[in-house]
Order: sequence, then C-alpha cells, then structure tokens
Amino acid sequence: MAKTIRLTMAQAIVHFMKAQKTVIDGETLPIFGGVWAIFGHGNVAGMGEALYQVRDELPTYRAHNEQGMAHAAVAYAKASFRQRFMACTTSIGPGALNMVTAAGVAHVNRLPVLFLPGDVFANRAPDPVLQQIENFGDATVSANDAFRPLSRYFDRITRPEQIMPALKRAMQVLTDPVDCGPVTLSLCQDVQAEAFDYPESFFAEKIWSFRRPRPDEDELAAAIAAIKSAKSPVIIAGGGVLYSRATEELKAFAEKTGIPVAVTQAGKSAIDERHPLSMGSIGVTGTSASNALAEAADLVIAVGTRMQDFTTGSWALFKDEGARFLGLNTAAFDAGKHNALPLVADAKVALTDLTAALSGWSAPAALKDKAAALKVEWMKAAEKAMAPANALPSDAQVIGAVARNRAHENSVLLCAAGGLPGELHKLWPATSPGSYHMEYGFSCMGYEIAGGLGVKMARPDADVVVMVGDGSYMMLNQELATSVMIGKKITVVLLDNRGYGCINRLQMGTGGANFNNLLKDAYHEVMPDIDFAKHAEAMGAIALKVASIAELEQALEDTKANDRTTVIVIDTDPLITTKEGGHWWDVAVPEVSPRPQVNDARAAYLKALAAQRIG
Repeated sequence: MAKTIRLTMAQAIVHFMKAQKTVIDGETLPIFGGVWAIFGHGNVAGMGEALYQVRDELPTYRAHNEQGMAHAAVAYAKASFRQRFMACTTSIGPGALNMVTAAGVAHVNRLPVLFLPGDVFANRAPDPVLQQIENFGDATVSANDAFRPLSRYFDRITRPEQIMPALKRAMQVLTDPVDCGPVTLSLCQDVQAEAFDYPESFFAEKIWSFRRPRPDEDELAAAIAAIKSAKSPVIIAGGGVLYSRATEELKAFAEKTGIPVAVTQAGKSAIDERHPLSMGSIGVTGTSASNALAEAADLVIAVGTRMQDFTTGSWALFKDEGARFLGLNTAAFDAGKHNALPLVADAKVALTDLTAALSGWSAPAALKDKAAALKVEWMKAAEKAMAPANALPSDAQVIGAVARNRAHENSVLLCAAGGLPGELHKLWPATSPGSYHMEYGFSCMGYEIAGGLGVKMARPDADVVVMVGDGSYMMLNQELATSVMIGKKITVVLLDNRGYGCINRLQMGTGGANFNNLLKDAYHEVMPDIDFAKHAEAMGAIALKVASIAELEQALEDTKANDRTTVIVIDTDPLITTKEGGHWWDVAVPEVSPRPQVNDARAAYLKALAAQRIG
C-alpha cells in the first residue's frame, strides 16, 4: 500500500508548491518565487496556517492591496520570461474580486499566475457567510465565478482530495507555451481546513521543463517558399521571442537574410535597438522607419505576436494589396490570424530552422539600404523629441533625461498605461532582453508601481525604473509601502500632467470637447493640488520634486545610491507628443453630432477605414 501523509487541503497545496522546481541556466530553482497573501476569514485559518508552516521554504509576502500584489506576481512572471511565477491568496468576496483586474492582465498577456482565492463553505451550513454573493437561481455561484473567463484553467475545490488533480492540471497550464496564463483554484474555506490522507508521491520533487514544439514540415516548407519569393519582407518580433529565449536566433535570422526587424510593445528588447537592422517600434506607436517598411511590405513575418490593433494600426498599416502574412507562433490561434501562413512552433526552434534553410538567400540589397536610411531619419527625429527644453517638459523630454542616466545593460524600464507607453515604445533605447517591461496587452492603469516591485523581486540586482503618470499613480500606489517594507528598491519617476492627458488628447483627436479628463475640465468645487512627493514620503519612500529636465537628471544621479524606493516628481505638459512616427488607430467617432468638430472627425474616420483589412 502506498505511503500517505495526513494533511489539511491547504497544507497539501503548499507542500506541493514547494516541491515544484525548474532549471534555469543550469541551476535548479523553486518554480514558485513565493506567495502573496492578504488574509481574511476565507483563508487565514486554512491557507494562513499552512503557509506559516513552510515560511522558510516558500516565502509569504504581505501586500496592501490584492490587485497590487497580483500585479506584482504578473510582473514577476514576465520578468522571469515565464520560467518562474508566484501564487496569490485572498479571502472571499471583495478580497478575491480585487484580483480580477490582474487576472485580466495575466490572461491577455499569456502570463502564469496561480490565484488561490478563498470561497464560501462547501457544506453550506452557515450560508450566507460574510461577504458571500447569493445567486437566487444558482446556489453553486460565488464571487469567484468572475475568474472563469479570465482563467486558462478554473476549478472549485469542494473536497480535499480534489486538490490533487487540480494542482497537477494547474502546473501543466502554467508551464505550457500555448495554454500559459492564469490559473484559479477557488478554495472553499471549510475544505481548506479538512484533512485527507494524501499519497507521499504527490509531494515528490518535480522538475518542469518548457517544451519547444518543432514546426510541421509542410508549414516550414511553405514558410521558406514565401520568404524566398518576397521582395520587401519585414519581421515583427513579439513577446514570444523573449519567452522562448530566442533573441540570439532572431538576430541571426535577420543578419543572414537582411530582413529588418520591428518590435511590438511586448517584443521590444528582443533585439538590441543599436543593431542596424533594428527599426524600433511598429504600428500606432511605431517609428517612422518601421511603419514605412511595414506599409510597403509584401511579406510580414510575425514572430511570437498576437498582432493586436496597436501593432497593425487596426489592420490599416499594411498598404501593399498583395501583402502576405507568415505567423510563427506556438499558438495556432495566433499563427493563422488574417489568413496568415501558419508556422506553429517554438520561436527559437523555428528561427533556427529557417536560418539554416535560407542559407545563401537574402532580401534585395535595396531593402537593407532603405532601412538604413529610414533609421537615420528616425534617430534624428527621436533625438530632437528627447532634447531638453526650457518650457514645461514633454513626456519625451523626461524620457530622454531618464534614458541618458539609467538606460544601461542592467536596467529595466517599466510602464503600463496613458501617454507614456506610446512615447516609450518609440523612444526608449532597449538594448538587452527584458530591459523594457511594458504592460500594454491590457494597458492597465495602476500596474506600474506594483509591477516594478514584481520585477525587482525577479531580478534583485537590476536597476528598476518605473515611469508613471499622476492618473495611474492615484489609482494604485500602495505597493510603494510594500517595496519599502520588504527592502526592494525601485526608482519611480512620476510625471504630473494634472489628469488623464492621453485620453484627453484622444478626445480632442476624435472631435470631442475637453471634458472630464484633465482635472481643470472635470467637475470640481476645489481644484486638487496634490503633493505627490509628500504622499510618497508618507509611505516610507525617499521623495523629491524637481522643476526642470536639468534638475531631473541631477536627481537621477544623486539618488542612485539611495537605500530604499525613491520617487522623483516632475510637472509635464499634457498636450505635447512626438509627432514623427505613429499610425492611425481605429476609435469609432459618433455618426451623428450637433458639433462640427465631431462631424469633421467622422469624415476623416470614414476615409481612414477604407485602408482597413477585414478578415
């Protein structure tokens, strides 16, 4: 008879988790970097006691907001290139639902996180328990059902033995290159405390490797033929290149074939932007170089990208009527988008095969010459946009100051939402894999500071710089205090443009009146004058406000040696953006309006729609 060990269901979870390992660069490491926990009546007795017992082997971190801690876990997984991840446990009700936004971030970005929210009593004896959602027509529904569409795998544990197949399935999903994403195991609070005789084999050490699917021979042959027939191909590199650790293979493929490389938000840093074939960002927030090449491309080689609308200019960027698409992706769902030739495979493996098969072939020399000329033109525009000015600085000028001081091999620049992602996508000089960390799949305001903390936990030796606007800062800033508490220093550059400047510009661009975005255009009896430096200081950070680009550069230098999280605040202009580069983005304009500005914007919108590829 197999040996067993009697544990509560919660104890079984944590003992299983600490036995899961992975190998990175020859070193065997725990695959779970730790557990984030905010305790309440739905998890403090079960999960709380279980985590306490293994605290020296599986660290537990306390946060100030459930959404914030989950963002930190998402960022940790992204910074680890999906090879390590974290778990998050909460009470039932509002504690669990606070993580739902972060579950959306993880799902959209295909990032692994294990969510362990507490749930109602499986025995239903005390129903309705505190914080329970009661559905009049379905007694099995709880607040945690909100995680179902946001999870790659969802399970509700109503008996202690159910945790065994559930955890095994969870690990398969968390480590799978196609299914990878958030897993939610909803833990009924009475069942967390129930004991069961678990087989000892369930807790045996397990080393997880990450599979690399090889391409189908026919798909590979079709891809090779398509590339050989192309006259003006372009590569679009996405986050899949980084997750596959295929950056060297991408570089080799580009160099052997002479095909220029553009990058998505998730793919930025997949190629050193100093490389002559690196054209920088593409699409709505793209460089003039990348977009000019994409407009003329007869073959678009999409590597590890889901081709979302910011990448494709809402599918109006590619102007060549005969343009074809080649989708290299582990997920068939992504590989075949817009009638692309699918090449369903791991990026590292497939790029190696393509490079070998295309030996002796290269794109026309004129394409390389064109790319070089376009890059020179763009670099001049970028340098001009980032140059210091005496007036209230633009986002680009602040980026220039930060880049001159902090853009080095061991730095990580992190951002998520607002106007900054567009400017950073164009302008930040990413040179090494993972040095640019942008959450732009969900573009989630509030991710920035918590995400910076998660990156620092994954890469403790890195210089983590978070750039955030005042709008995002106001939405979720509590993990500043957490970063101080657990000794993880990040540098936060806070740009105060007094409102939601990005959406204000979009409102103006679609003919709308300035309304409810900038503070001055919102309803108010008293105009807020928030002292962000004092606020950050109140949470334990070192903080200061600077009045110019010159002062910012000095502050960035002076604070390098600070022993804890530092916040530098600077006022910026909400209207100025880098005009060069970029592309149209499909934002529907009202068909009927009494305002002539909207009617003019509608006419321009209809004209732009004509270039859009459908299907």
